[in-house]
Amino acid sequence: MSTFDPDALECLAAIIEEGGFERAAQRLSITQSAVSQRLRALEAQVGTVLIVRSRPLKPTPAGQLMLKHAKMMRLLRADLEKDLKELAPSSTGGREDERISVAINADSIATWALPALDALARDGLPIEIITDDQEFTHEWLREGQVLGCVTSLGQALRGCRMEPLGTMDYVAVAHADFVAKHLPKGLTAHNFHQVPFVAFNRKDTLQHSFVAKAFKLPRVILKQLFVPSSEGQIRAVTSGWGVSVLPELGVRDRLASGELVNLLPRHRLDVPLHWHCWNLHSDVLEALTAALRTAARRSLRPPARAAQGA
Repeated sequence: MSTFDPDALECLAAIIEEGGFERAAQRLSITQSAVSQRLRALEAQVGTVLIVRSRPLKPTPAGQLMLKHAKMMRLLRADLEKDLKELAPSSTGGREDERISVAINADSIATWALPALDALARDGLPIEIITDDQEFTHEWLREGQVLGCVTSLGQALRGCRMEPLGTMDYVAVAHADFVAKHLPKGLTAHNFHQVPFVAFNRKDTLQHSFVAKAFKLPRVILKQLFVPSSEGQIRAVTSGWGVSVLPELGVRDRLASGELVNLLPRHRLDVPLHWHCWNLHSDVLEALTAALRTAARRSLRPPARAAQGA
């Protein structure tokens, strides 16, 4: 089996992750010419093109496989550095560019997931968190750009293992003043289309799903505003921008104080979350899995049933 140059693999990863040769060169502290040379040498060794030179740059199928291989090498080095640190606490950590990447949905980052990673981050693990909608985070794993993800997908991807974390409950809320002015009789099947809903982005289907489920409608059309931040959505709602379907965990205190109003207290949208990661034996992966599992048990409703890995 051919042995690939670790520097060339990291060069490929940097180009893809940073979105270009110039930023990859800056991250690796080398020249753009050196970046191009390392990529060409790797492509010559593999025997095919690894990156489509388009705008934006994107990996070919072979490039995605090589990116996954590069991240596996990072994981092995992270495991080795962890073991060495236990034997020699004064030993230095890995290179800054060798990041351990995971994809986590924004609502989990804003509520329960970030505290789960505190100890690992303080211990020096070079974590990179990529955020996306919970229905899309698994695409980052499928493409080999992360080693694990928190997603609503309940089926294990090929070559990965999966376990349920728990269920996030979403509720429809608005500021008390907004409710008094625009929804004095509450949110109904007859007036929901008259008020704006604050969504995360155009991928966010939670608003539509909640309304359709609550009012037993096959399809709904909403007036929407977009705020691509979980904390930003809460701030927009508390400022009176409109209604939003948000994780109950993130607005619990504001509901208790009366600042926000649960517009449909008998209804909630259940979003089961799952952790997917490469099916590899790795101390770092096991630590990530254990940390997320423990935090999820503290904050989420228990999963409906045990899931089986790949």
